[in-house]
Amino acid sequence: MISLNPVTKKKIKRFVSIKRGFLSLVILLIMIFVSFFAEIFINSRAIMVYYNGQLYFPTYTKMIPGSEFQLGYAYETNYRDLKKKFQKEKSSNFVILAPVPFNPYENDLKFNSYPPFPPSFKEKHFFGTDNVGRDILARLVYGFRTAIIFSFVLLILNYTIGITIGCSMGYFGGKFDLIFQRIIEIWNNIPFLYVIIIIASIVIPNFMILLLIMAFFGWIGITWVMRTMTYKEKEKEYVLAMRSLGASHFRIIFKHIIPNTISVIVTYAPFAISGGIVSLTSLDYLGFGLPAPTPSWGELLSQGWQNMEAWWIVSSVVAALVITLMTVTFIGEGIREAFDPKQHTVYE
Repeated sequence: MISLNPVTKKKIKRFVSIKRGFLSLVILLIMIFVSFFAEIFINSRAIMVYYNGQLYFPTYTKMIPGSEFQLGYAYETNYRDLKKKFQKEKSSNFVILAPVPFNPYENDLKFNSYPPFPPSFKEKHFFGTDNVGRDILARLVYGFRTAIIFSFVLLILNYTIGITIGCSMGYFGGKFDLIFQRIIEIWNNIPFLYVIIIIASIVIPNFMILLLIMAFFGWIGITWVMRTMTYKEKEKEYVLAMRSLGASHFRIIFKHIIPNTISVIVTYAPFAISGGIVSLTSLDYLGFGLPAPTPSWGELLSQGWQNMEAWWIVSSVVAALVITLMTVTFIGEGIREAFDPKQHTVYE
């Protein structure tokens, strides 16, 4: 069992009482849950197939060829067609499809008509299709999963580097601090977009390459904050007491100073996540992000700009961006208010 101290419990209770922040957290967690299990909700593969007394669960299993259901081909089963076939036969066999029976890479084209197609509840393209017939809702959800994973991993990398260097600068000071200040100033003047353009001209940027490039530049912000906080903390009595007891520098920094600055670290985290989502979307929009046909909000924004008459493309992705960034911002504001030291300090 994890035991929380009374101050932490008070902070959590206060955050829950801030309705805007707490409801935003619930909404964001629901969005993350749906995106992480998107194959159940949005997928061209069936959730379950009952055929001649045998059950199949195609969603998380290997590809099942159409010949398995006597469809006369060896490639993957088209479960929408299989469902229509069973309904015509009026047999006991059945297919349970996802609420949105399309995957983000599938082109759903029509005879004698050209995409993008507008929203249609009858055809279960609830947000319409893009300019090559791919379901927009599917690409929004799968694109959100990519963006949120990217942002969380980027946050961990930036915080690991930035907190370590920032605390070391503030704690040791002197020449160590001056040298790293000059290094960071030089680092900060490297044009980030030019680096992306140069790398994109040499290799096709993928998830890991973009992550490493953004982590290469993204740790600087939290470094300055942690440097300032460590300068303040290292002069306090508890740090001087640990020094007099012979505690190592590593123990003082990681066991005492960082835990006492956790409110600052937690407060900055939601805004760093929203920054990661915006950065990835911007790079995808400019064409320097994830390679096609990876589901991406930036790529959908680019399509919306190129197809202004297809209002459903740009409106869907803009609405998704606004909702996501608003929830993350409200969570950050709620955490900042809940962890405010003035709310939990008694002056004598």
